[in-house]
Amino acid sequence: MPSLQDALPEPYWLTQAGAPVPAAPLAGLDTADLAVVGAGYSGLWTALLAKERDPRRDVVVIEAGTAGRAASGRNGGFCSASLTHGFDNGLSRFPDEMDVLERLGRANLDAIEDTVRRYAIDCDFARTGELTVATADWQWRDLVVSHAAAAACGHDLVLLDRDQVRAEVDSPTYRGGLWDRTGCAMVDPARLVWGLREACRSLGVRFYDDSPVERVTPTPAGLRLHTGRGRLDAGRVALAAGAHGTRLLRRLRHYVVPVYDYALMTEPLSDAQLDSIGWRNRQGIGDAGNRFHYYRLTAGNRILWGGYDAVYYNGGRITPERDQREATFAVLADHFAATFPQLGGLRFTHKWGGVIDTCSRYSAFFGTAHGGRLAYAVGYTGLGVGATRFGAQVMLDLLSGRETELTRLAMVRRKPVPFPPEPVRSAVIQLTRWSIAQADRHDGRRNLWLRTLDRVGLGFDS
Repeated sequence: MPSLQDALPEPYWLTQAGAPVPAAPLAGLDTADLAVVGAGYSGLWTALLAKERDPRRDVVVIEAGTAGRAASGRNGGFCSASLTHGFDNGLSRFPDEMDVLERLGRANLDAIEDTVRRYAIDCDFARTGELTVATADWQWRDLVVSHAAAAACGHDLVLLDRDQVRAEVDSPTYRGGLWDRTGCAMVDPARLVWGLREACRSLGVRFYDDSPVERVTPTPAGLRLHTGRGRLDAGRVALAAGAHGTRLLRRLRHYVVPVYDYALMTEPLSDAQLDSIGWRNRQGIGDAGNRFHYYRLTAGNRILWGGYDAVYYNGGRITPERDQREATFAVLADHFAATFPQLGGLRFTHKWGGVIDTCSRYSAFFGTAHGGRLAYAVGYTGLGVGATRFGAQVMLDLLSGRETELTRLAMVRRKPVPFPPEPVRSAVIQLTRWSIAQADRHDGRRNLWLRTLDRVGLGFDS
């Protein structure tokens, strides 16, 4: 495909200048009050908040590679206020506490914005909101229903008809849209990671890079993290390794599956090309299909275009070769051309993919192990740019042993429905993926399998 011919097989964000110099690997024996496993958003927020709560606490972050090299450095940069992977998903699972979760989510996004300002993190943070667009009549009907439900809960979302949404962003595929003006910010994801890492260092957090943790064992005073070249003893441990955390805590394997998500980045648009599509308010955009695209403008007027073809590889093994999938890149490029025909000839400069941690309720779940000395947060399903800060708060509260507003939440106390073991797991997931694709092709009508999942509270719809 000509538009993909020269695309580099690596995440665009991570090719930028400004990555921090890697820290030395762990060698020998070290100690810490709090050890954080993982230097992505989840781990960095945990370390930063821990030091802000108690500057005397000795905090060490131990990372298998370098900061942001996994999901945190290659996502779309949608920093959402939602803690529940969207209002509709949260309302279906936690109806009795949605008011609280929405309040906490908005406060969390405000706090992220404040952190970016206080630590002067140069990550192009822009609170432009998010626009959900309907590209089929059934999606428009669903958006009308969603708007009514959100309005009943006091949310100020703007429903846009075909002409109004095309005045915002001009695509012949749009039938209407729903704009959350304040509930999402656009960020440069890699620069947010790098900025959080520097903020942690400024407070005295210590780092070890290139130090994969191989196992965790108890000690009389806490836990020991074993790497190939060293050991780290800590009184408390926060496991913030996403899908990779299942290697260290076997119980998570019942709840988490690795799903691969893929994205493209275009070359910069000319002024004329940008004028042809509008997009003056620079919102993040996602369509309302079950298999949805997400896309946004960068600060340099490139378009990131991702999503749609979330892939589960039977058996669930995570391998670097799966970060590239030419069939999916071709599908994405075709869909981009259909969405913005006025941008014919625009080329993609980067193509990439990688694993995200998914659970059956699509939003993070939490817990402890090793007698309360280890806490984890996992299962963000691609919406962790903002929600990981909330997850960090939860982990720190759990490790404190005190009951708090967060630890009392049903969202925190309950686990998602576990996945069945292999090979049944693969069969169930592939049947669900096929059924979702069929629903998109048949005006959103859900077959018997999807209706059954809805009835038992699984509700696979994205």
